[in-house]
Amino acid sequence: MIDYEKALSKKIKQIKPSGIRKFFDIAGTMEGVISLGVGEPDFSTPWAIRKAAIQVLERKHIVYGPNKGIVPLRQAVCDRIERKTGAVYDSESELIITVGGSEAIDLAVRGMLDPGDEVLVVEPCFVCYAPLVELAGGVPVSVPTRIENNFKLTADDLKGKITEHTKLLILPFPNNPTGAVMTREDLEPIAEILRDTNIMVLSDEIYSELTYGRRHCSIIELDGMKERTIYVNGFSKAFAMTGWRLGYVCAPEPIITQIAKIHQYGIMCSPYISQNAAIEALTSCDAEVDKMVEEYNIRRRYLVSEFNRLGLTCFNPEGAFYVFPSIKSTGLSSEEFCERLLYEEKVAVVPGSAFGESGEGHIRISYAYSLKHLREAMSRIEKFLKKLESERS
Repeated sequence: MIDYEKALSKKIKQIKPSGIRKFFDIAGTMEGVISLGVGEPDFSTPWAIRKAAIQVLERKHIVYGPNKGIVPLRQAVCDRIERKTGAVYDSESELIITVGGSEAIDLAVRGMLDPGDEVLVVEPCFVCYAPLVELAGGVPVSVPTRIENNFKLTADDLKGKITEHTKLLILPFPNNPTGAVMTREDLEPIAEILRDTNIMVLSDEIYSELTYGRRHCSIIELDGMKERTIYVNGFSKAFAMTGWRLGYVCAPEPIITQIAKIHQYGIMCSPYISQNAAIEALTSCDAEVDKMVEEYNIRRRYLVSEFNRLGLTCFNPEGAFYVFPSIKSTGLSSEEFCERLLYEEKVAVVPGSAFGESGEGHIRISYAYSLKHLREAMSRIEKFLKKLESERS
């Protein structure tokens, strides 16, 4: 008889499962649940992208591609980054096309860390950062942000966490789950601190196309920061291409040279069909993205208004497609709130604690869902809040 406890990696057993998935696994077993938790656009992938993929299929020549990605896509990515940020990357030596933004993050973390290296993780944040750091032998160090600062990273918060062991700062803006953004004025003090160190930045900008009322500013636009930044982006959110599994990582040549080895041995190459289709996304779908952003903005304004009306203070997000209202007034923990809401009113949302300790007291709701679904969900949430109020009185 195999003793699986002894056979399994101790490190793997210590990693907690995703806090996002717990409630949706439960919701999947229930009838009539409105699920507002997964960050997946409800829009169809634009037709031009799908048509490009169909054309590849019809050619019947679907092959392995180059390790770093097909040449036309690599060049299209570099062209778009230059157009959006002014930063110039070499398509051959400073870029890898990856299986989603998630692989790009994993490559960056594994390529940078030795055991014991510290990584500053700005929280609340997406659930993968700290576990990936731990899997690479590093030590995640939480850098909490606060609603008083609009969930932005401040220079004082950063300085207080840097030690002689700090190797990397993970900068996740526009932010999941808060929707916070960092302006050029916000980023300058951060860059000023980092310029005098050997600390690299992993800038996860997967939501860079989804901002409201302002243009996204990347840290690579600031003087001296491109050479100390690992830039991660992808196609899932902006182009409604979640299932196509395509992202990219850009970095100085010495870093790309090394992390390419991890990609070669672990993945080999990204899907050939997806890569060809993504060229179309980058070159002809800006209008489609703008339409999606307009619709997200309508949903965003609706949810912020409704939560504030119901007495749950809601930060006004300026990017991504999430709201992060405070539920502290209910007296419940974020996990208790979400569990009761699911079982009593059949609405599935994510507890803020899933995104780090600083997320406690909040819940995350995705508005990558139709206005009809959001209105029904808010009706049920209002009913739930009235029930909580009657219990307290």
